[in-house]
Amino acid sequence: MSRVTIKEIARRCGVSQGAVSYALNNQPGVSEATRARVLKVAAELEWVPNRAARQLSAARSETFGLVLARTAQTLIEEPYFMGFVGGIESVLGEKSYALALQVVADLDEELATYRKWAAERRVDGVIVVDLRVADPRIPVLRKLGLPAVLVGDPALADGMPCAWTDGAAAMNAALDHVASLGHRVVARVAGPPEFGDVWIRDQAYELATRRLALSASTHHTDYSATQGATATRDVLTSNPRATAIIYDNDLMAVAGLSVVQGLGLRTPDDITLVAWDDSALCRITHPTLTALSHNIVGYGAEVTHRLLDLLAGATPQSHLYSTPLLIIRDSSGPPPTVRLRG
Repeated sequence: MSRVTIKEIARRCGVSQGAVSYALNNQPGVSEATRARVLKVAAELEWVPNRAARQLSAARSETFGLVLARTAQTLIEEPYFMGFVGGIESVLGEKSYALALQVVADLDEELATYRKWAAERRVDGVIVVDLRVADPRIPVLRKLGLPAVLVGDPALADGMPCAWTDGAAAMNAALDHVASLGHRVVARVAGPPEFGDVWIRDQAYELATRRLALSASTHHTDYSATQGATATRDVLTSNPRATAIIYDNDLMAVAGLSVVQGLGLRTPDDITLVAWDDSALCRITHPTLTALSHNIVGYGAEVTHRLLDLLAGATPQSHLYSTPLLIIRDSSGPPPTVRLRG
């Protein structure tokens, strides 16, 4: 298929090639109505900028992009992204770069944002989070020629540069811990099943519970406190009732602890709780929460350094940033049956 040119966009819009260039480069010289029409036609034709021409003709924007396809409520509540964005900003501030942060409703809007940013040369590169299995964003980013670092496992990145944490090893550590305490019935309150990191944890959880001969269940949620609380209530009213729960983020773990206490149960006497991420929330609850801990601010900074290196000509590669470390706190204990036998 031949490359769509500015000439073709100009013909479709009934304007000059110069007007199209002004619109695509976000420069003055055209009305907002013309700019909007040009961008609409460019998106419909799937126009992408010529990378060689772009390198010759355009200075860098000194801006990185981050699109979050999450609900605003989840982003407000969840500590992870505050720490991650803080890590990004800590590096960009030193480099006098800016961060273009866009919150959207879904993947379609996210893809539209990348196309718009590429067409307008709004950003020099993007950080991509919440990878999916067979992620539809990857071929679009390749076609746009937009430099990107993916935040996720190489198994999800399809050869694109990425930075990741070892979720499978962390899940094994969590299950080995609860099994060593004597728990035989466990549950997991997980994130959305379409997310790649959740998929990797799903697989690790299934394999580890088989290895340890545990009776196990998984309850997928949207990562929110509300759904985390609902899933916890489902676990605690099931028969047989799990005596240990592993959560995919600390927000849901804190919500789950509230449900435990609301049902008149005690942690860890009746139920052991293990959180993921280990923000300050895990250390200020009563009891404090056992957690799979990693440096989220450092993770955001590392991803940003990788994108800067990529722009400087570094070879694209995958990079294991860390394996979350199990920090054992007061929410861990043996199940009631083991405690009574002891």
